[in-house]
Amino acid sequence: MAENLSVGELGRNVDALRDEIRSMGQGINSRLDKVVSTEVYALQSAYTDQRINALSQEVQKVRDERDALEDAFEAEKLAERDRREQERQARLYQMIVPVFMGLLSAAIAVWAVVAK
Repeated sequence: MAENLSVGELGRNVDALRDEIRSMGQGINSRLDKVVSTEVYALQSAYTDQRINALSQEVQKVRDERDALEDAFEAEKLAERDRREQERQARLYQMIVPVFMGLLSAAIAVWAVVAK
């Protein structure tokens, strides 16, 4: 039956094919309008790479500052611990020396009495 088409049917089929090809061409054109040119893509890629590098440098800077702050805090803790240890030793000596001096004077007094 497809072999015995009339001229009118062939004309309608050709028109339908033309319309279909035209709509396909419009679809392709609309897709091409959305495509970015190579130059624009290269510029966008270069900008993105620069921005990523700048951000990674900023992140590294913040990490270095944080590490320095942590080191300073640790050093401050150690210094505070050493200062407290020195104060503890100073209080201990302040307590032992008077007691020792009192015992020494008592021993000298007892020895002076015994030696007479």
